[in-house]
Amino acid sequence: MGEDRPRRRAKALMLQGTGSDVGKSLVVAGLARAFANRGLVVRPFKPQNMSNNAAVTVDGGEIGRAQALQARAARVAPSVHMNPVLLKPQSDVGSQVVVQGRVLGNAKAREFQSWKPRLEASVHESFERLAAEADLVIVEGAGSAAEVNLRPGDIANMGFARKADVPVVLVGDIDRGGVIAQIVGTQAVIDPADAAMVVGFLVNKFRGDPTLFASGMDLIAAKTGWVALGLVPWFREAGLLPAEDAVVLDTRRASGAGNFTVVVPRLPHISNFDDLDPLAQEPGVRLILLRPGEVLPAEADLVLLPGSKATIADLAALRREGWDVDIAAHVRRGGRVLGLCGGHQMLGRSVADPDGVEGPAQTVPGLGLLDVETVLGGDKTLELVSGTLVGSNAPFSGYEMHVGRTSGEDCARPLVVLSDGRGEGACAVSGRVAGCYVHGLFSDDRARAALLAAWGAETSDLAYEARVEATLDALAAHVGAHVDLDRLWELAR
Repeated sequence: MGEDRPRRRAKALMLQGTGSDVGKSLVVAGLARAFANRGLVVRPFKPQNMSNNAAVTVDGGEIGRAQALQARAARVAPSVHMNPVLLKPQSDVGSQVVVQGRVLGNAKAREFQSWKPRLEASVHESFERLAAEADLVIVEGAGSAAEVNLRPGDIANMGFARKADVPVVLVGDIDRGGVIAQIVGTQAVIDPADAAMVVGFLVNKFRGDPTLFASGMDLIAAKTGWVALGLVPWFREAGLLPAEDAVVLDTRRASGAGNFTVVVPRLPHISNFDDLDPLAQEPGVRLILLRPGEVLPAEADLVLLPGSKATIADLAALRREGWDVDIAAHVRRGGRVLGLCGGHQMLGRSVADPDGVEGPAQTVPGLGLLDVETVLGGDKTLELVSGTLVGSNAPFSGYEMHVGRTSGEDCARPLVVLSDGRGEGACAVSGRVAGCYVHGLFSDDRARAALLAAWGAETSDLAYEARVEATLDALAAHVGAHVDLDRLWELAR
């Protein structure tokens, strides 16, 4: 960074959690919209994230989906600097390490610990860039602040807070129980100098009468000396916002009660699964997540194979479950299949990995439902795209994020035409099997309605993106009603 480091203008505040999935990402999004509504220039920031649900940024890179949603909440375009280190778990090669939007390499967990010192400079460079253009930077930690075994070399939680001199608010999750022990115990195990960075705490996901936990808030404050900044009730509309962590899929089985049944095999390395969210909200659609050990239901109208961070490994998992046989029978019965990104690659005759991108160099047979072949390798495609659907000419906007190229006879029948005139994707001669690399097709109301109509499904007036915006406004109001925003602004520095 040196002498060219931008001058910091913004105040900053960091939210760290007592554990994973305590709701930090959602609270940051609510705060970002709430402070933006006050006229402040807000930037979200997460030094290090682990997720296979990513978004393409306007500056040509990728970041965690949660940071893209937080940017939207702050009413700004997402930037690679909002999530400078992104870990994307793969199969045999550990995690893909993305730094400031671009793939740096692959590293297993122990190896990654040795990478942290050289990643630290990128983390702080990105933070300073955001701080130079904003009034407030809201930082989100990763995992738990109490993971003291990972404290040496930490760039995600207290290590970052200490070096950047950013005060910390600790978030606990009362829904999972033991929130008093979560917060008090965190103070007990972390270094006293780290504990001194904490200026207050929030208790999240409360259900019931808040007066029943007033004494609990007082007890935590007395035991820790930290300021109680809010007791945040459960936000019921959270499911209407794109989720980042695939753990949410483990609690979902089916949604909707429509007559058109879409079945999605729940594969181990599923990625960019927010493609499913708009379908889950369509009143005419019943969306089923097929879990391991379950058989593809005979009433399926469409089998949707979503994105994958490890296409070959997920193909193997699909075969272990016998779903390849189920899908072939589904097609013979006249059913439809759609593959998106990694799912598109699975539909072809073969997937080759000559350079060992996902693991050992190998070529494996695909499902053979499209006359195409995929070769993994080359530079990663990260691109915002727009165009029209073939047949209906319905416009869409979305993005591509993949490694590999797919070619073959069925590519002569593309699913979409991009704005530059290129055909993208492939369709079988029957028209019942198709795939493409474009994510976000269902988020666009025009494209989603056209696809549903072509499949014979009921359409609706669902305005998906408008609903996301309304939900972010509701989240801001929810957080603002239960968190002392004025005190947060005072505590930020």
